Amino acid sequence: MKHIVLLTLSLLAAGCGSSYGMKVPGSLVKKLPFEVRIELLEAENELALAVDKVDEANNEIDRARDNIRRARSRQDAAEDEVDRATDEVSREVAKLAIEESEARVEYLRAKQRLSVGLRDVSELARDCAFAKFEMAKLASARKAKVEGSEELDPKEFEEQVAECDAEVKEERAGLAEAEKEEKAAREAWEVKKTALARKTFDARASPYVENL
Repeated sequence: MKHIVLLTLSLLAAGCGSSYGMKVPGSLVKKLPFEVRIELLEAENELALAVDKVDEANNEIDRARDNIRRARSRQDAAEDEVDRATDEVSREVAKLAIEESEARVEYLRAKQRLSVGLRDVSELARDCAFAKFEMAKLASARKAKVEGSEELDPKEFEEQVAECDAEVKEERAGLAEAEKEEKAAREAWEVKKTALARKTFDARASPYVENL
């Protein structure tokens, strides 16, 4: 069972079009003794976690998209309320609701941009986990003195991992501006949301006040 999972994950990662796709031939891995395969479980689990993080990042992008759609619908509803308002208080509440929904959309767009960046980083981190998995397989093959493993240079696999890790670090640092924009947009939305909540007596059941 572990052997099947190991091969499945390898193929999954290899199919991602990674520039860090240097692999240990499957024929060498098949020759590994069972007790040596066990030593690969940690690297295998790290790869599985990295794959899950990519899925989570994609789900976050989908949630942001749905939230933006909902926020726009709330904005349309608030604009209709302005036209239907029969007194000044109702009209002011509707206008505050419009401002809140506009700020919410801006925040969600900033969050989505950040989420896309984080998804890209998680995809790269997954490629790094794959590279580390391959490096571990080579180390195990050489440790078990599997025929043919001596033809592969461990330094090349180590360099692949080092280059990938460095790129992850660089890409992650490049998200600093997007993180600042997301934080500023959220704070601006919180201000508008608080103003709306106060005007509607902080009513949690208010059709105008909604948390994400």
